[in-house]
This record gives sequence, structure tokens and C-alpha cells, in this order.
Amino acid sequence: MVDKLILLENVGFLPAPEETEEWLKSKRMVIDTLLSLEAKQQPPKARNPEAALQRLLEVNGHLTAESGAILLQRGATVTPAGLVYNRDVRVHTQSQESLAMEQYVKLLQKIQAPILTIIAQDGLLSPHKQYRRNSFVKLLWETATSVLKEHSQLVEVPGSHFVHLNEPEVVSGIISNFLTEQDTTARL
Repeated sequence: MVDKLILLENVGFLPAPEETEEWLKSKRMVIDTLLSLEAKQQPPKARNPEAALQRLLEVNGHLTAESGAILLQRGATVTPAGLVYNRDVRVHTQSQESLAMEQYVKLLQKIQAPILTIIAQDGLLSPHKQYRRNSFVKLLWETATSVLKEHSQLVEVPGSHFVHLNEPEVVSGIISNFLTEQDTTARL
């Protein structure tokens, strides 16, 4: 049972290309990428804590040193050789299942819990960005709003993709208010 859903820098679903050939091409690309990653996979590299933090900050320009240290606490394992990242390299591929807009709408219609979506102005999913991959964010949000009506709210906050780590005070009040609001709608 889900009483409330909070999405941070996430829109929940990815839209599928409208044309069948494009959809098949995108699926083939995902499979090829995953197979390539598996073929190239090497044992994880151990680093001393300072080097591990430095590397994390180099590849995640939106992280602060403090936020990086927090991620390392839960995202790395201490071994005799040093810290080893726990991450799965496949997370960097677009391996999430995509849906046709009709499927997206049908799934949305089944949601009864209130939804809070927080998107950072300088985040990965900002509808204001001109990246091709972000062109669908506005369409998805408009569709979700029209289907979910009073069940959903979108809040855009200043900050980057890691706003919840870098500046938790920006989102903590919004999340706290959402969680403490009384909901009178029926639950699934």
C-alpha cells in the first residue's frame, strides 16, 4: 500500500517512440549497450577514501564534497584494498521500460495516492533545458496533471539534480508539508 508518492528528479515513466521501427531500434540499442557493458566489466577498482571521493566529484559535477561523502557512505564498501563502489554500471543506460502514451495514461488512471514531483531547475529533467531527452518532461507532466488532477503537484526548486543532498533545506519543507497534509481520497 502506498499512501503518498514523492518523486525527486523523476517523472516515473519514459515515453516510447511512437513509431514501431523507432521503438524496436531503441530496444535493440539498450540490449546492445547492456551486452557491451557486461563484456567489458572488470573487477571493481579499490581506492583510498580521498581518491574515491575525488573520482565521484569528477564524474558528478553537481555534487558538493559533503554530498559526495554521504553518497560514499552508502554507495561504497570498505575492503582491505580500499573503498569499492557498489554501483551497477548498467544504471547509466536507458534500460527502463518505456511506455506508449496510452499505456502511461492507463497506469496513471489507476493511481489513487497523492503524488509530489520535485524537479530541480538545473536538474537532469528540467523542462526548460533544451536537451532532446528532456523534451518529453513537459508533455508527461501535462498528461499526468490532466489525468491525476488534484492527486498530483509539481514543484520546481532551485538547484541541481542532487538538490536533496546538496541543499536539503530546499526540499525538506516541501516534503514535510506534503507528508503531513491530510488526504481524504480513497486508497487502492
